[in-house]
Amino acid sequence: MSSDVEEPRDPLSQPVRVTLIGPAFPWRGGIPLLTNELAHRLAARGHAVRVRTWTHQGPARLLPAQLHPLATPEAEVYPTLREPLSWRNPLTWARTGRVAAAESDVVVLVYYVPFQAPALAAIARAARRTARVVVICANAVPHERLPGDRLLMSWLMRSADAVLVHTGAEREALRRLTDRPAAVAALPPHLPATPRCPAAADAPPRRRLLFFGKVRPYKGVDVLLRALTLLPGVELAIVGEFYTDRAELDALVAELGLADRVHVTPDYLPAERIPQLFAGFDALVLPYRTATASQLVALAHHHGLPVVATRVGNFPETVRDGVDGLLCAPGDVVDLARALRSLYEPGRLAALRAGVRPPDSEPAWNAYIAALWNLAGLDGERAPSPSGTTG
Repeated sequence: MSSDVEEPRDPLSQPVRVTLIGPAFPWRGGIPLLTNELAHRLAARGHAVRVRTWTHQGPARLLPAQLHPLATPEAEVYPTLREPLSWRNPLTWARTGRVAAAESDVVVLVYYVPFQAPALAAIARAARRTARVVVICANAVPHERLPGDRLLMSWLMRSADAVLVHTGAEREALRRLTDRPAAVAALPPHLPATPRCPAAADAPPRRRLLFFGKVRPYKGVDVLLRALTLLPGVELAIVGEFYTDRAELDALVAELGLADRVHVTPDYLPAERIPQLFAGFDALVLPYRTATASQLVALAHHHGLPVVATRVGNFPETVRDGVDGLLCAPGDVVDLARALRSLYEPGRLAALRAGVRPPDSEPAWNAYIAALWNLAGLDGERAPSPSGTTG
């Protein structure tokens, strides 16, 4: 029997022309994976999605990854448009903005470093003539501040229609820079496509800890090294590119008498090697002094690894203290040592391993896209009205 009653339509599934502009393959790291995953998920909803990425995304002295693009994708790649876009060439900014304006109802700019702000601001101002422009702001507070950062960020945010951030603290920071609407949505999982090989919950402790990711001053590796001196018999591996002087870390390791317990691999680790690496440790340690939003907790939990982290950024929301990890105070050697020591209390590590669950991607991504669509002014029945101004 037929019915004249129409099924309700999902307002987020009504086709829209979307251009994403930001880091994507062949660039490496979490933010290119975010751009890639967002493109796939929008396309799966029926939207016409174009991705434009940087041909030159920043100065090598500030962005070492610029020198080492990926040869092999870390996830299924969403195709990118092969047109020049350089952080230092205004001619490419103007062209990208004009093309985005002609091809898009919504333009999403993925921002994470201040030296890209002038290019993205120029693109935003051109695109806003016919499209709504939303900035995904991955770092509202630069990790290492340089003169002019706030001015550049303010310029970009005021050039767009709205901003999406990943923590409440970032939204508060933006309120001091712009009056544009800003919404908070938790950073959804966007992980490399690698298999899982978690350790059994009842496996004996290895007394080995892992620091993984870029080595930068705000990440507190020095605090972790000092805490390690209070944990006899525990080893630490530091795996990641150095964005600071490696010699300084080596000198601190020697000064603290940790040369036989600290093992450093100062390179970017290809995604296919992550499962085997994570399987060899008791916990991932994130001793950050400050943070915005990170997916390292999701990465560790995906591979069955508990996390010891500080109460900064999104760590208190992603680590369940005493369930799948442990939390401690930032910049506090004694409190970090306390948390690490408790990891090896009888039965504690087994209980934390048992509490780890792989991240649940779907609810997080549904909420993220809903927040993005709301900022873009989409109601599901029509494309967004352009702002008609350049701010």
